[in-house]
Amino acid sequence: MNISRLEEKFQKLIIPKLKKEFNLKQDLAVPRIKKVVINIGVGEICRDEGALKKANEYLTALSGQKPSTRKSKKSIAEFKTRIGSPVGLVVTLRGRRAFEFLDRLINIVLPRVRDFRGVKNTAFDDQGNYTLALTEQTIFPEVQYDKIDKTRGMEISIVSNANNKVKARRLLEEFGMPFAKEGQNG
Repeated sequence: MNISRLEEKFQKLIIPKLKKEFNLKQDLAVPRIKKVVINIGVGEICRDEGALKKANEYLTALSGQKPSTRKSKKSIAEFKTRIGSPVGLVVTLRGRRAFEFLDRLINIVLPRVRDFRGVKNTAFDDQGNYTLALTEQTIFPEVQYDKIDKTRGMEISIVSNANNKVKARRLLEEFGMPFAKEGQNG
């Protein structure tokens, strides 16, 4: 069974360290990553049919999984959407794929961001989940520059079983997530 580099680091180094730090008795009580959700909103679909196909190909190359299409629940005339029209794509990564994606995100993608000073410290919710917004897809090495039709952003949600912000932040810090220094919020 192949395990990713980040998963091996988690099992051998991070679990014992966090177990001691939080004074936990069981290995299973240590916070861990449940899933990584990648979301792309594609608002121009109603004007350009090829936009959904291109975004689908891009997200498939990026995640290694076929994304599911999210459809509109309401009709909004201002955005030219009707009920049931596609408005975005989402991929949920679990297990080995989630660890591999996080490894690439932390060690390859984020250092490629121009003028990068760290990710925001304030993007945690009360359950310990972290959401990161990226403004362009060109920072991913899987993206071929000549096939880009439009710059698209995305949201990456890292869902953990940590029940508070402190434990979730320590978990991501141990993975190597580059948080912005205090007073300098990314």
